[in-house]
Amino acid sequence: MAAPAALAQDSSDDSDFDTGGKLLLTGGVTQLEGAAGGGLTPWAVIGGYGSREQIGANAFYTRVNVGDYHLDDAGVLIGFYDRVELSYAQQRFDTEQVGAALGLGEGFTFKQDVIGLKVRVAGDAVLDSDSAMPQIAVGLQYKKNNQGAVLDFIGAKDDSGVDVYVTATKLFLAQGVLLNGTVRFTKANQIGILGFGGDKNDSYKPQFEFSAAYLLTRKLAIGAEYRMKPDNLGIAREDDWFDVFVAYAPTRNVSVTLAYADLGNIVIKDNQRGLYASLQVGF
Repeated sequence: MAAPAALAQDSSDDSDFDTGGKLLLTGGVTQLEGAAGGGLTPWAVIGGYGSREQIGANAFYTRVNVGDYHLDDAGVLIGFYDRVELSYAQQRFDTEQVGAALGLGEGFTFKQDVIGLKVRVAGDAVLDSDSAMPQIAVGLQYKKNNQGAVLDFIGAKDDSGVDVYVTATKLFLAQGVLLNGTVRFTKANQIGILGFGGDKNDSYKPQFEFSAAYLLTRKLAIGAEYRMKPDNLGIAREDDWFDVFVAYAPTRNVSVTLAYADLGNIVIKDNQRGLYASLQVGF
């Protein structure tokens, strides 16, 4: 679910530039919690096409369909001067028939709002592509779930929480390869959809996330991501997440991402696998 943020084959081609700023596709796609980067993990890049003298923005809509659930996710972000990123996302997780089996009602939906902040603290993915220096950013994501009573019943300790992360993005421009690693400190159950903390654990622990992207053409990328998850709830085992993706940018302002996602066990259902699709528009 990661698009080729900061990937381009010919930086001398003016068609790769937006209004005085970044190379084509440097805004990336938008991950599930609203930050610029891959679909599962935030990257160190700042979203939008604004340069260090400009402001950029993205809006996105994502749909994830797995065996027994679906997620609708939409939001916006603003990138300030290629340094600071502010984001907002709203997630709606529909339990479909599982909700009925649990006594919550068919189609019972968890809604979560996520407010994010990311700051680039070192490096430049494009300008430092011929050196060993990655682009590095720090960020946080404040999450608030609207189903506090249900979360309390299943053993979650809170209906809100804050994830803090450090992420590094390394671009090998000549080879068309991007690698990213993130360490996230979190108590979120299923990224917060099932609350924060639980009977098994209620402390922050580091979770590691990885992305790799390869640019097939200037507009088409493939790759994979892996996201480690905590396992805090005795009632609902939680597995790590994995995906393989293809991302296409027909213009500098639009990108489409399709992926096969494996989300493992969610509550009482194992092997939750299916399609991720996302549309992003930006400038």
